[in-house]
Amino acid sequence: MSNYLVAMEAAWLVRDVEDVDDAIGVAVSEAGKRLNEQDKEYVEVEVGVTPCPACGEPFDSAFIAANTALVGLLLEIEVFNADGENHATRIAKSEVGGALRDVPLSVIEVVETETEED
Repeated sequence: MSNYLVAMEAAWLVRDVEDVDDAIGVAVSEAGKRLNEQDKEYVEVEVGVTPCPACGEPFDSAFIAANTALVGLLLEIEVFNADGENHATRIAKSEVGGALRDVPLSVIEVVETETEED
């Protein structure tokens, strides 16, 4: 059994905003609040990045139209004692998805981490 770091992308909708920075702040805050209410403080929440189609430089994953924003969040969770990457993915989606109901989640990376040997 191994430990894995699972990174997921979430699509977060924020209404009544005029500024990208406000949308990002609201999205991160709301996601963190919902995770904390379910005792999931160990899930890291950050704004995601998207590469510019023209130059390839990364920029924050947020888009505003009609005072409504779609913010791409990056969620990371450490999964311990999983049987493999697929098992770690299922555990991560279950843990995070249970707290963030009705929020689309997509696994973007699974990395096996070192286990501590006594």
